[in-house]
Amino acid sequence: MEVFIIYKSVIALAVFAVSLGIAAYSTWWERKFAGLLQDRWGPSRAGKWGLLQPLADGGKMLFKEEIIPNVSNRFLFVLAPGLFIITAIMAGVLIPWAPSVVINGETYAMQVADLNVGVIFLLSVTSVGVYGIMIGGWASNNKYSLLGAIRASAQMISYELAMGISLIALIISAGGSLSFADIVKAQDAGIANIVPQFFGFIIFFICALAETNRAPFDLAECETELVGGYHTEYSAFKLGLFLFAEYINMFVSSAVMAGFYFGGYNFPFAHEVYQALGLAEGSIAVSVIGFLVYFTKTLIFISVFMWVRWTLPRFRYDQLMNLGWKTLLPLSLLNLAITVVVEIFRGNITF
Repeated sequence: MEVFIIYKSVIALAVFAVSLGIAAYSTWWERKFAGLLQDRWGPSRAGKWGLLQPLADGGKMLFKEEIIPNVSNRFLFVLAPGLFIITAIMAGVLIPWAPSVVINGETYAMQVADLNVGVIFLLSVTSVGVYGIMIGGWASNNKYSLLGAIRASAQMISYELAMGISLIALIISAGGSLSFADIVKAQDAGIANIVPQFFGFIIFFICALAETNRAPFDLAECETELVGGYHTEYSAFKLGLFLFAEYINMFVSSAVMAGFYFGGYNFPFAHEVYQALGLAEGSIAVSVIGFLVYFTKTLIFISVFMWVRWTLPRFRYDQLMNLGWKTLLPLSLLNLAITVVVEIFRGNITF
């Protein structure tokens, strides 16, 4: 039992550290990526290639003066950014980063927790995240902050429906398990879920952009209309927590899509490659290779998030709502109906 607790603690600390590290250096890569698209250098002064820029930005956020408006609800104002980043990190505990390792006959899973209702837990945690935005916007006692928070709440409700329905279709197609680990394992010997659930993936990806408040769905913090949206009154470390949580959400969303639709740590002809290299299933080397594969897929998705941001203009609010309710929701229902009919003909669903 002590070994199990120590092992899980190490995995949890590793996930926490990786989430914070990726969030920090996602800011560097986004600025470099934007510079590449716009024919400029991006960060280049703080360290070689600007690699120390995230540390400089983090230090600036940490040591700047804290300002709390006199008219705000002080307790909720301080609570909101902490709640937002905690829920962002919690979603990462379900991700199986690599194949399980077998040591001295004991199997160790490369994830913090494998819940048999993992998909439901994932949707629940991402839903709670918007409470941090709502509380922060309301506690600021600023009309622009409140409008941004209300926008974020309405946006979350609108796009979470289509996201949930697309996941139901994925679960049916993947064998009916709600466990994240089972969904990834099911793609080991067969075809990745992107093949049977391509339209479901497109719907999920669009909803993920909206759920993470990334452009072109960043109307909750629209500078031209709402100054800064729900974090208008925030500064220093509290503002840093809000911005950090956004990048952690992007990282977790990328990992979820890579696992649900692109096989996670699996890759084509994986078993043949392992045999050719003389690696046994369950070995540490196989786990390391699987982790690198999964991590690479996740980084590719993070880059796609950034590519979309620097390519597409921001939607108007009525366009955002119409897309969620009048386009994505009917398409997700259609995708679910088609999936059910296909699985019935394949004999995977019986009455």
